[in-house]
Amino acid sequence: MKTIVDPDRALADGLAALRAEFQVPAGFPPAVLAAAEAAARRPFTEHVDRTAMRFVTLDPASSTDLDQAFAIERAGGDILLHYAIADVAWFVTDGDAIDAETWARGETLYLPDGKAGLHPPILGEQAASLLPNGDRAAVIFTVRVGGDGKSVLEGAERAVIRSAAKLAYETVRPEDLPPDFEELARRIDAAETARGAARVDPPEQEVARDDDGRLRLAFRPRCVSEDRNAALSLATNLAVADALQAHRTGLFRVMAGPNPGAIARLRHTAGAFGLDWPAGQPLDQFSQTLSANDPKQAAFMLAIRRAGNGASYAPYRDGVTPWHAAMAATYAQATAPLRRLADRYVIRAALAVANGRPVPDAVSAAFERIPPVMARADARSGQIERAVIDLAEAVLLADHEGEAFSATVTDVDDRGARIQLCDRPVVARVATDGLHPGDMIRVKLDGVDMARRTIRFEAAG
Repeated sequence: MKTIVDPDRALADGLAALRAEFQVPAGFPPAVLAAAEAAARRPFTEHVDRTAMRFVTLDPASSTDLDQAFAIERAGGDILLHYAIADVAWFVTDGDAIDAETWARGETLYLPDGKAGLHPPILGEQAASLLPNGDRAAVIFTVRVGGDGKSVLEGAERAVIRSAAKLAYETVRPEDLPPDFEELARRIDAAETARGAARVDPPEQEVARDDDGRLRLAFRPRCVSEDRNAALSLATNLAVADALQAHRTGLFRVMAGPNPGAIARLRHTAGAFGLDWPAGQPLDQFSQTLSANDPKQAAFMLAIRRAGNGASYAPYRDGVTPWHAAMAATYAQATAPLRRLADRYVIRAALAVANGRPVPDAVSAAFERIPPVMARADARSGQIERAVIDLAEAVLLADHEGEAFSATVTDVDDRGARIQLCDRPVVARVATDGLHPGDMIRVKLDGVDMARRTIRFEAAG
């Protein structure tokens, strides 16, 4: 949950406690800041001049850590995507103070009241960010996308670029974008459908206030431009993954699909929200019909995300095809080096193989060391996200003790019955008492503990 509305600072105390509990860094050590100051002044001596190309960025309006810029051109029936990624490795040297700090952090942590960046702001939000106020160091991946939407990495180079515009999801107009932006996204989406991908991009949750003054957990509307922009990143990551796998190197994002039990729980959750999921339709097909701007469908998208076995990182292994079930493809992450440690090394490997050079030994060694580092960072991020949602649920329901709600049982185990409230994106538990998955029940909110971020329900008579 990266965005939250907090009227009257209702969550401020809880968020402060959460930051202390999870030891969220409040800043950077002096040695790291000093190294970042020096790195920010490093001249671009290994970069070709691509400032004549019209690159633009597309992000949330408030973003300052801009990893990606893009330019698009036709090549006969194909489309060439020139995807410029922040050249973080130019500013961070193996073994320096910044490098050590990024290995300790793993990734940027997002909280409703601010983020804890992977890099000091002078790099992550200024010198290394692809902002539109001067020359920027980038690695440009040139990706060829055919009529069938399949993407192939055609080249990679270090380059100096100038972003022509910092476009925002909320306000971008079609005329602000390259002419083939929409067609490119359409092709990539069509290829996803053909592969049977079950990727979902649920909207960000936020806390908002109703007309009667009460707080509620809601979803920030997801813009069409946001989904189309995500398609560009997806195509690049798929192309990079294929290139690395072909050259017998790399670091891949892998994930198994939901098991049969999780699928059964999802069907009960869909029923709780009144969603029509045909009995014979696979999850990947049903997920493609969902809209992030419908509150119930958005809540179900979050349920799909939770139902997966969780993504992890895996280095290249002979005879093994790394697989990401949600993408239905071999997949790598190379497009967010300002926010993820692993991406910096994937980019370095892709830059090497695209230019016929051996992957640096430091990069190959990092591929073996990164998975547990990223696993810890991902777990911490997930714990914080869950804690923030738990806090928001507790705040929102604090004035509703004693009230009854309709719910559906989605799962039963030795901890009781897991329930999904039918009119709110809230998951909780009640004592089993003969309940079965799929049962429709009434539950009463028995208690809210703000300090522990817990809510307690009991079956209503």
